[in-house]
Amino acid sequence: MTEGLTSRSSDLHAPLPGPYGQVYRCRERTVVELHGEIDIAAATLIGAYVDVVTAVRAEEVVIDLTQVEFFDCSGLALLCRAARRTAEVGGRLWVVCDRHSILRVFRAGGVLGVFRTLPTLDEALAAGRD
Repeated sequence: MTEGLTSRSSDLHAPLPGPYGQVYRCRERTVVELHGEIDIAAATLIGAYVDVVTAVRAEEVVIDLTQVEFFDCSGLALLCRAARRTAEVGGRLWVVCDRHSILRVFRAGGVLGVFRTLPTLDEALAAGRD
């Protein structure tokens, strides 16, 4: 199911199933770039990929939602699982999102302050590099 996607790859670049995006490394962080509609069907398909990405000790993960048009509670559950798994292995997770409709889902789910949310990928890639 997750062929070509391993948690040890330093030059990682793999498409997610269907039209849902890609996973790649950039500036020593793993970026999960999501596309389109993240609903229960999408979350089910890409969940295993996100689990692989978040299984690495001390991994720094960025989930980029800038190309997501629709995001529901299934996507929120996916992000919450990614945040929990990343924290369990001593890693950090950033979410790139500037879309008000998605931020409303975060607010309604009571997790707006839980994720490190930044408006651009560049800001997320630079975050915490003092």
